Amino acid sequence: WIEKICRKIKYDIDVYALENALNKPFWDLLDRGGKRWRPYLFMLILEAFGVESKRYIDIAALVEIIHNGSLVIDDIEDGSDFRRGKPCLHKIFGVDIAINCGNWMYFLPLLYIISKEKELGKERVWKMIKVYAEEMHNIHIGQALDIAWHKGICSNLTTESYMQMCAFKTGVLARMSAKLAGIICNLPDEEVEKLGSFAESIGIAFQIQDDILNISESELARKKGGRGEDITEGKRTLMVIYTLEKASEEDRKRLVEILNMHTRDKKLIEEAINIMKKYGAIEYAKKVARELVEKTWKEVEAMLPESEAKEKLRAFAEFLIKREV
Repeated sequence: WIEKICRKIKYDIDVYALENALNKPFWDLLDRGGKRWRPYLFMLILEAFGVESKRYIDIAALVEIIHNGSLVIDDIEDGSDFRRGKPCLHKIFGVDIAINCGNWMYFLPLLYIISKEKELGKERVWKMIKVYAEEMHNIHIGQALDIAWHKGICSNLTTESYMQMCAFKTGVLARMSAKLAGIICNLPDEEVEKLGSFAESIGIAFQIQDDILNISESELARKKGGRGEDITEGKRTLMVIYTLEKASEEDRKRLVEILNMHTRDKKLIEEAINIMKKYGAIEYAKKVARELVEKTWKEVEAMLPESEAKEKLRAFAEFLIKREV
């Protein structure tokens, strides 16, 4: 696998060291599973346009690899202890190995794209590389905003600013999946962009639902470290921002105070959740997610040929905003 990735080994290489400092942590995380809905979205779009998805399963995998790389780095930045029911990679292998592995997972997918040049031609491969570069840039912009906000480094947050952060952070890899699929299908640029917008809306809705589940008694909350971990991290979710817009001055100050404590105290976490519930923030978030996906689905529905894959795509989008795990 080292020769395949690095091409020619000119001198000698310590296989044992690479196995333990790169390959082992890489597979430790990937073997834990995950929802893997972005690769599924990619393959559904291919099938919807009559392209055999199995031919491009390696491209489907690349988006999941990038996603997992971002999780490795996120867990270090957030000081998380668990990921998918096990200790985070930096807790097992050390921060240095985890950072290097996570960054490698960002760049490894480029090799998969380049390998398709003979099959797809230079023009389509170049378009794919351009999409990859743009979205990798955007995901770091989104992460910068998210980190700043849960550190309390923010100005006048609005629901619109939250949506843009989400479009950059969580919408990015869904958008990348859809646009790569559209390019492989040789669709016009305008249709590729429409697919990207639809997938972005799914990504944003997915994040909103994640935020909802985080403050509920869900299996997801349990796996991620317990109910209200987002409150411990001080995250400014859509529900938090909506509450800050609608709440009384007293409730607004109290919610910000609890978020800035980065507390693990269950009573304080419950108090913050109750303030959000008081102003209907959870119902509002569900409504935003549902309406966002419905709107963008209408924009792509007409360009998708009638097929079983199209119906699966519609059902899949609906599932992501109604899921409980």
